[in-house]
Amino acid sequence: MTLETVLVCPICSSNHFKPLMIARDYTVTQGDFSLQQCTTCEFVITNPRPDQNSIGLYYQSDKYISHTGSGKNLVDRIYLLARNYTLYSKYKLIKRYKALGSILDYGCGTGAFLRYMQQHNWQIAGVEPSEAAGKIASKATKTEIHRDLQRVTNKFDVVTLWHVLEHVHSLNEKLIEIKDHLERDGIVIVAVPNCKSLDAKKYGAFWAGYDVPRHLWHFSISNMKILLANNGFILIDTIPMKLDSYYVSLLSESYKYPKKSTILRMLNAFISGAASNNSARKTNQYSSLIYIARRS
Repeated sequence: MTLETVLVCPICSSNHFKPLMIARDYTVTQGDFSLQQCTTCEFVITNPRPDQNSIGLYYQSDKYISHTGSGKNLVDRIYLLARNYTLYSKYKLIKRYKALGSILDYGCGTGAFLRYMQQHNWQIAGVEPSEAAGKIASKATKTEIHRDLQRVTNKFDVVTLWHVLEHVHSLNEKLIEIKDHLERDGIVIVAVPNCKSLDAKKYGAFWAGYDVPRHLWHFSISNMKILLANNGFILIDTIPMKLDSYYVSLLSESYKYPKKSTILRMLNAFISGAASNNSARKTNQYSSLIYIARRS
């Protein structure tokens, strides 16, 4: 494994960071990773982090169900039930801005979302760095799934990144690439965890939204707005993902209190998720947020 250190903030170009906390990889290695915060714009990053040649090792687990598409325990099954429910919600959201057209899902995993859009008469394309997940997606959609964006030549009405941007090593470069794959009136939809949410504050280093080291960046509303503007996008809406607070709280409970009963952790997670959503009604600081932006 090779670690690399981020020297310059991708949001404000500052080179000054301060230690924030130590978080653990509860999914694969049980190793500890440092979170640092930019002293200028307060952007939180995993630093140092595995480089692009090493990061794949941290996805090699059946626990990482966005790649396997299966759920072997109760928490995983809850995730899959929630994911299936959100497919329709995502479809409805997109229809607010585009009734029909072409869509590229960047980081499409096993292709559930692409398959759903395909069934609703959208022209689809997908990019998935994981070869195993890409094969599942390709079989599900009967469409070639690309390993990287450079192999995609078309332009699209919509590009989606559902909990993907936090995994991308080169933020600004990737957003510019994505903009180049959008039609002139195209929109990008980016869903990411929000490290300013109440559940993030409650669980601290145990918050599942940090998911180190796979999550390289930890966004807030303010720095996401700057990031999008810096790369030629106009933010037009911010939408909460209210189910995420419950699922993230459930994972966080299992990390922080592994010896507690599953029933008790589920109860506590429900209370935590509800409290987070209730607090966010005034602040918009939901556990996860969807940012919708147009090309400028």
